Amino acid sequence: MFRATPHELPPEGWWTSPWYIGVLALICVIPLWQPHIPPLVDLLGHMGRYSVELADPQSPLRTRYFDFKWALMGNLGVDLLVIPLSKIFGLELAVKLIVMMVPPLTLTGMMLIAREVHGRLPATAVFAAPFAYCWPFQWGFINYVLAMALALNAFALWLYLGRTERIRLRAILFVPIGALIWLAHGFAWGVLGLLAFAAEIVRVRDAGQSHRMSILLGAVHCLPLAPPLVLMAMWRSGAVSGATTDWFNWVAKYVYLVSSLRNHWMVFDIRLVAGLIVMTVFGLFGLGFRMRRTLGVATLVLIIAYVLMPRIVIGSAYADMRLAPYVVAIGVLAVAPRFTNRYALQGVALLALAIFGFRLYLSTVRYEAFSSHQEAQLQAVEHIETGSRVFVLVDLPCLSRWESPRMEHLGAMAIVRKQAFVNGQWTMAGAQLLSIKYAPAKGYAEDPTQVMRPKHCRAWNARSIESSIALFPRQAFDYLWLIDATPDHWPGNDPTLKMVWNGGTRGALYRVVGSATMAMDTPKGMDKVVTQ
Repeated sequence: MFRATPHELPPEGWWTSPWYIGVLALICVIPLWQPHIPPLVDLLGHMGRYSVELADPQSPLRTRYFDFKWALMGNLGVDLLVIPLSKIFGLELAVKLIVMMVPPLTLTGMMLIAREVHGRLPATAVFAAPFAYCWPFQWGFINYVLAMALALNAFALWLYLGRTERIRLRAILFVPIGALIWLAHGFAWGVLGLLAFAAEIVRVRDAGQSHRMSILLGAVHCLPLAPPLVLMAMWRSGAVSGATTDWFNWVAKYVYLVSSLRNHWMVFDIRLVAGLIVMTVFGLFGLGFRMRRTLGVATLVLIIAYVLMPRIVIGSAYADMRLAPYVVAIGVLAVAPRFTNRYALQGVALLALAIFGFRLYLSTVRYEAFSSHQEAQLQAVEHIETGSRVFVLVDLPCLSRWESPRMEHLGAMAIVRKQAFVNGQWTMAGAQLLSIKYAPAKGYAEDPTQVMRPKHCRAWNARSIESSIALFPRQAFDYLWLIDATPDHWPGNDPTLKMVWNGGTRGALYRVVGSATMAMDTPKGMDKVVTQ
């Protein structure tokens, strides 16, 4: 299957022109151009953390509500980038610009890998372009997808330096490159290591070494990527308390794989992934396509990693889900058509471009719709006083719904725009820079206290909107914000709640009355007070 064969350059065509990758990278930004805030699920929650990170240490946000302590860990990509960029553009625009960099960087990395391995871009390469907007991107795993975009470009450089026999230069360059990618996100650094290891096995084997020696030398040549292992040992030996669990969850792995391009249209998304997997298998067996060994072995290594990886790593969920799209993408990049008929190749290239263009169009339309809906709900923020305490409940559909409404962390925008305390931030000792110090909100403060799903699909011990409204501690909050909730979920004749805004058919904001308005207004500061 992976026998050494003479290298054949793919035939030339307009899809192999130098300008082609640049044009693809430019149009890749189009869906993100219009929305003021990129409508990615977790991104808004991260923006709340960035706001705390950038806040004056003496502000109420830092002294009363949240704590933020820097630590060296492999998950700091955007957290570091927003510091200089927010000083120039402000936080919201800075985050948008960073997010806008990710798809074109991802696409560029994939295309450069394909060109380096095949010698020219094969007509099939752009079938991998939709993975620039893969499911982890839609979820808003922004540190990870940014780090993966950098890792893909770094792998293209690794291949180039290996092909040109500049091994010493590569070793020097990849000590800082590997460390920086690990700093952005440790998972991406791990993927880069696996890709580099697979490529080195093939390169050394092609130089005439035995299989055993190829594996040994491949590992030795990857040592410049190893220094972050020391940093990981230091990080893991600290206060990290998250568990690594849920191994070999085959149902989840199947769902994550077919959901690699999960976005807006389930049938199209699943069939496209299935078609790309079939094309990769055909390339493996030489049926109409051929597979380059460098990426073929890399695909095999990533498949093994995907199978062995648990769903939760150090308390971080969806660990294997994050890898799934890149397994398929590398497999697609590995293949090229065996046929050389120019009209047939042009048809393949046009089909790949048409699919990518259609997905960009669909994402553009849907992102504008998401953004409009979010902005409508964000009108409530204008009625929230700066420095307030806001209890957020978000009315959400079941997780099984293919397209997410992108509302899970919208409430965090009150942190960004009003320096407010809002429930729903992620907290994990040693694995998050942010922690919650506001004791009166205990039990109603962390993620996922804001998430409300229908009865038939929520956890057996999860609260409903009605029970959360009835039970949340009035003395700990100034506002109740029901995001995207329909009127049948709004509180009725509750004397402790006074409506100050409603979005008509969706969403409402209530002022909490009958208790001290602000924590700093109480006689004992942050202490609980008796509800009047």
